Amino acid sequence: MRVMVTGGAGFIGSALVRALLDGKRAAVAVIDSMTYAASPQTLAACRQRPDFTFYQCDICDVDAMRAAFAEFKPDAVVHLAAESHVDRSIDRPAKFVETNVVGTQVLLDAALAYWRNMPAAEQSAFRFIHVSTDEVYGALGETGAFTETTAYDPRSPYSASKAASDHLASAWHHTYGFPTIVTNCSNNYGPYQFPEKLIPLMILRGLAGREMPVYGQGRNVRDWLYVGDHAEALWLVLNSGRPGETYLIGGESERRNIDVVNTIAALLDEFAPQNAPHSRFIQFVDDRPGHDHRYAIDPSKIKRELGWKAKTPFELGLRQTVQWYLNNRSWWEPILHDTYRLERFGTAS
Repeated sequence: MRVMVTGGAGFIGSALVRALLDGKRAAVAVIDSMTYAASPQTLAACRQRPDFTFYQCDICDVDAMRAAFAEFKPDAVVHLAAESHVDRSIDRPAKFVETNVVGTQVLLDAALAYWRNMPAAEQSAFRFIHVSTDEVYGALGETGAFTETTAYDPRSPYSASKAASDHLASAWHHTYGFPTIVTNCSNNYGPYQFPEKLIPLMILRGLAGREMPVYGQGRNVRDWLYVGDHAEALWLVLNSGRPGETYLIGGESERRNIDVVNTIAALLDEFAPQNAPHSRFIQFVDDRPGHDHRYAIDPSKIKRELGWKAKTPFELGLRQTVQWYLNNRSWWEPILHDTYRLERFGTAS
């Protein structure tokens, strides 16, 4: 199989690329524009492999997308390229619309044109997986969980842009017969995550002896999914998912933000005791505008139809993640020097 992965130098994309290549499941072409959130080191080990191709280009570039399809000739596309940080979307919504909405439309058009010229048997086997987020469904109360039939109710510029791109992928299936599948996942965590997100941000700020800021009172709840488990789910969807369907991928590991941060502080006490107790760095700060209270996914459909279930318990996955950041300074130190200083975005001021 030949799989094109957009956003393949990013956090979830690179986890999928490693899963495909290390398991010798597919030859891979990565499409990535290498924005601030992508590190050249993330895929460094892949670049000399004969089954790996890299295209540094923007999914909004019509000619570049057409050329990549013509040259690589994929059997499937997994579309992960996106602006993904809610806080940044509050400050720069236009960039999220451009990449997540317009870019998805350009990519779908290029894929559709390529697919229409494939032989019938290859057309039938082709798949376009559009990877999205549970944030498109808005906020939950204290109980309940999102399912594939939950109504969309996005609350941030980020989630609104992803909702739009979900609808585009679905529309290309219903209008053109193009074999798209949409997946919506819960919060991912694990190695190689850009440090603006909650878990790596808390790890690196705590490690540096800096304030570990928690929005509001830290009572917002998220359902956490280890990125390696997500990659395995995407592989199953790619092989066995039904075109036109949506699959929700969740870790069934709900935690309050304050509980996550306290656990990180305790792990830092264990692995880097020179600044212990790290809990003294935890500080509550003004909440994010429009901060959804709770997300939770009911993954019954993907369990029932594809036999997938998250394998990594949250406590184990978080321990492995903290250890990875402690052991891989060469990956994140250049980011802090060149790109991101662990600052906050999205105050809407």
